[in-house]
Order: sequence, then C-alpha cells, then structure tokens
Amino acid sequence: MKVGNMRALICRKCGQKLSFENSLCLNCHSALGFHLPSRALLVLPDKADDGAAEVQVENTAWKTCANLNVAKCNWLVDTSEGDVLCVSCRLTRTRPADDDLDAMAAYADAETNKRRVILELTELGLPIVGRDEDKNTGLAFDLLSSANTQVLTGHADGLITLDLAEGDDVHREQLRVSMSEPYRTLVGHFRHEIGHYYQTVLVGTGDDRPQFEELFGDPDTDYQAALDRHYNEGSPENWEDDYVSSYATMHPAEDWAETFAHYLHIRDTLDTAAAFGMAPAGSTLDSPLPGDVGFAQIIEWWLPLSWALNQINRSMGHQDLYPFVLPPTVMDKMRFVHLLISPSAV
Repeated sequence: MKVGNMRALICRKCGQKLSFENSLCLNCHSALGFHLPSRALLVLPDKADDGAAEVQVENTAWKTCANLNVAKCNWLVDTSEGDVLCVSCRLTRTRPADDDLDAMAAYADAETNKRRVILELTELGLPIVGRDEDKNTGLAFDLLSSANTQVLTGHADGLITLDLAEGDDVHREQLRVSMSEPYRTLVGHFRHEIGHYYQTVLVGTGDDRPQFEELFGDPDTDYQAALDRHYNEGSPENWEDDYVSSYATMHPAEDWAETFAHYLHIRDTLDTAAAFGMAPAGSTLDSPLPGDVGFAQIIEWWLPLSWALNQINRSMGHQDLYPFVLPPTVMDKMRFVHLLISPSAV
C-alpha cells in the first residue's frame, strides 16, 4: 500500500524534507532506502559488516541495493528474492567498466533517471518484465558510453540502448539545437525508448491494433526508408496539426513512442505538482482516472499547469518547461494511450 506521495518525502527520524534521490538525510545524517511497495524512504539502521544496511518491513527483510555506491542507487531489495540488485538495477544488462570513471559517473546519472521512470511505470500499473534472452522477450537496458565507440540510442524488441553522453548537459544541448528540438532530456529518452517496448506489450497484434493504425499508421512500414526520408526531406508541412513533435512524423512507431513519452511527462509532473499543492490531490498517479472521463480530467488539469510553469520559467530567463502544443489529433492519440493504461471501469 502506498503510504504517501513520493514527491513530498520527509525523514521519519527528524522531519527533514527529502528528495526521491536521497540516500542520506542531510540534517540527521541517517541512511535512507527507498521501499518500492510503500513508495517511502525508510530510515536504515547501521550498516552490516558487508557494508549493506537491512531493515524489516512487515516481517520481510529489505537490504540496500548493491549499486548504492556505483550507481547512487538508494532503492531497497527484498532479501527473500535472493537478489542483490533492486528492481530497476536488475534491468540493466550492460554498463561501463569500473575503471572508466567518466562513463561510470554518467552511468550513475542515467540510472537515477531510469529509476524515476520505472517508479512511474509501477505506479501506473504497467507490467515490468525482465528480459529472457532465450526467448528474446522482456525489458533490458544497455547503458553505454560513446566516448570511445559509436553508440546509437534506440530500441530492439525490449532491449533499450542509451548513449551515456546524453547525460552531459553540453553534449545534449548541442544535439538539441542541431536537431531543432524544443526539448531533450535524459528522462525523456528513457520514456521515449521504453514507449517502443510498451507498444508491443499494450498493442502488439491484438484487438487494439486497428485503432492504433487508424491513429498512428502501420507500424510495419519500412523503418529504414522512413528514417532516410525524414532526414533527407524533413517533416511534412503543417506537421504541428497532427504530431506532438517533428520526430514523431518519421514513422508510426516513433509517433507512438513520442506520444507515450508525453503522456508519462504529463502524469509524472501532475503527480509532483499535487504533492506540493500546485495541482488537485486527485491528479496523482495512483488516483483512479479511468477511461475518457479520466483523460479529460488529466488534460483539464495539465493545460493551465503547463502554461503557468512555462511563464515561471520565462520569469527566470529559461526556455519553456513544456514547449509543446497539444492539438486535437495529438489529444486523440494520447487518449488512446491513456485508455490502454487506464481503461474504463466496466
């Protein structure tokens, strides 16, 4: 059971306000661990001889993730499952070598962003299934550095590859400007690429495939041909009327992934805003917002909030926090995503 909004956390020992990423209370210096089932940061006892700390939750022992130091992971692991890595860290198949210090620092930042996305997926009730290499199914991540070799961020049958250079602000900003993108973040990459995986999970070839094709197009359209056309010819004229981004125009699968990512952007931001009194309490991720009515409510909350946040950013001399317009066609696509995740109650 969720005991509180994870965006408004406090130290249970001294009352200090905490962030989702904290592994230590900066006021009382207590060690902290994030307990996924309750969405709570727990105060941990003194560390054991092996450097890990263990806490009992409802007669189950939870231990700090083995990636606490190498990936700044503050999540706890259910010791009864026999794992040393948390739910999020177990999904990473490949990471940099320990002696590649620059890449390891970027890897830690990437894992922090990945944990935020994995938490949101969990709160939305989406299935998170680790990869079965024999069957070539399930979710996994290769987090690689392009410092010494070429790395292409992308997705292939649930395996997500991410260039750790995207964690570097200068590198990412240069790419954003060169590609004329209004928005480019590390958490955005995770949400986009994981969207490809959930296309196969939520749509695939099942009953919702016809509506998918009606909204997005045929996902089996030649991808390489679409890629070549996009970079040779650019986006079609007036693309803003039907797509959330220019990249979404490239291929139906990319349109879905961009739309899915924006849905996650909106739900997570509303959840955080609710924690700090900037949005209604009912806009949290665990609130029952099923069907068309639920989606309409989400958008009713989102539009004024995003407008206000953009104006606040401008007051600070920054670019808009959410530099996007959501025309009716994009709303229809996003509603489809919502209905797959939160169908109407029957």
